[in-house]
Amino acid sequence: MSRIALYARYSSDNQRDASIEDQLRQCRERATREGWTVVESYSDRAISGASLIRSGIQSLLADAQSGRFDMVLSEALDRISRDQEDVAGVFKRLRFAGVTIFTLSEGEINELHVGLKGTMNALFLKDLAIKTHRGIRGRIEAGKIGGGNAYGYRVIRQLDARGEPIRGEREIIEEQAEIVRRIFREYVAGKGPQRIAADLNRDGIPSPTGKRWNDTTIRGNRIISSGILNCELYIGVIRWNRQRKLKNPDTGHFAYRLNPESEWIRSEAPELRIVPQELWDAAKAKQDELTARYKTRIEASREGTKRSLARNGAMNATHRPRTLLSGLLFCGCCGGSYARRGQDRYACTNHVLGNGCDNARTIAREALEARVLTGLRERMMTPDMAAEAMRAYAQETNRLNRERRNTADATRRELTETAKAIAEIVRVIEQGGWHRALSDRLTELEARQESLTARVPDAPQDVPDMHPGIAETYRRRIERLTAALAHPDDAAEAAEAIREIIDRIVIAPGPTRRDLSITLQGELGTILDWIDRTGKPGYKPAPDTASTRLSVSVKARA
Repeated sequence: MSRIALYARYSSDNQRDASIEDQLRQCRERATREGWTVVESYSDRAISGASLIRSGIQSLLADAQSGRFDMVLSEALDRISRDQEDVAGVFKRLRFAGVTIFTLSEGEINELHVGLKGTMNALFLKDLAIKTHRGIRGRIEAGKIGGGNAYGYRVIRQLDARGEPIRGEREIIEEQAEIVRRIFREYVAGKGPQRIAADLNRDGIPSPTGKRWNDTTIRGNRIISSGILNCELYIGVIRWNRQRKLKNPDTGHFAYRLNPESEWIRSEAPELRIVPQELWDAAKAKQDELTARYKTRIEASREGTKRSLARNGAMNATHRPRTLLSGLLFCGCCGGSYARRGQDRYACTNHVLGNGCDNARTIAREALEARVLTGLRERMMTPDMAAEAMRAYAQETNRLNRERRNTADATRRELTETAKAIAEIVRVIEQGGWHRALSDRLTELEARQESLTARVPDAPQDVPDMHPGIAETYRRRIERLTAALAHPDDAAEAAEAIREIIDRIVIAPGPTRRDLSITLQGELGTILDWIDRTGKPGYKPAPDTASTRLSVSVKARA
């Protein structure tokens, strides 16, 4: 009798949730008629079949590899996937696991079904996209909204004469409209998006997401018309088809590409205007002024990104740290991040955005980097401090080693005694002395033996003792590292190595207005591992984890 798994899916929130149960019910009825045994059911609700990034189908594939069933039964092949490549991939994976696919519509699936149905499903998706695109365009040209909702508007839900929902209707929410006009007025008056966001947060005004405002929500991207300052709907203009959405075949995530301007669709909706034309024009003039003023810096940043992409083969270049200390800086008052905020100075992000932090101290990037490197060179690498920290680390390591050995010895002794007790009870039973109490005790001892046996291999290994001269070795490595930062050819790798040693830099206000307290924190276990790896040929920076933190403080003038 075949063991089968059932799979069901529906792809839109407009379909009934009962669609899943309908599919599974029909599959169970077929399984009953065929005499198949259903061992598991899998489903994905309101998820597109154009991607395999679905929990149900992934669980099905994993269980197939473990041999839980011999066949997958579904309503139709397009329930598995509509993507040609994904259908073939699922078919190959299941066939490798010795699992066949059977559908109510096509019967047993073979290579011919995969090729023909995959092509038909791909054409269906393309045709569906064209029809959807055409329908939205018609709605736009009729003066209605074709996409999501914008801040300041409410979706009007009403039905036509046939009872069908009328889509694309909006009305202005006057309270939010006044916030939009306030943002435009303050921006034209010279207040930056960061200050505007901070003031809105201090006034307790919810953002479009219902949470706190940030500067990017206001600034957005002028090219794709994102952000409050770039939303043309605020002047009664519906602009659509600026960009298209493409799926990354490797990750399943979507990326956006700008369409040619000739393909953009524009429609007037004067009843939706929130911002007066003169105020809108003034905001655009302000954007032009700022773009011209910072043109050189913007272009330099873009060129730097391009060079990083070329140097790293376009792999994660945009996620790499842009400065020596990017991602390492934290506020000592609120625990939030310190980040660059104009004029190449670092400030507490929560304070800038009005998120409840009173730490208003800022520090220039060059000054901060200089003090951190000085602290690294003159404090964290001094022989006395390194020797003391490592001596304490060695003592703690030896103490833990003793505890591990004692625990392991006790476990082994108890395991030996348990084995002896089991052998004695077995001997008594074999000689005819069986009793229920003996049987219960034997079961208890066997369970204890299994627990002890499993615990022995999991006992942590002793940490090797440190070399007496490791503090001096550490000092020499740090000297070479800081010297390498001054050479362009070695600076990038040296910066990555520094990030292995320091995992947090905490910045807090000092005793006077011009003072900042800067604390460098690093995991001592990671530092020891770094010392070991840097002494080997072919060393490359590679962050690791450990458990013992080493901290030093560096005083810095703001």
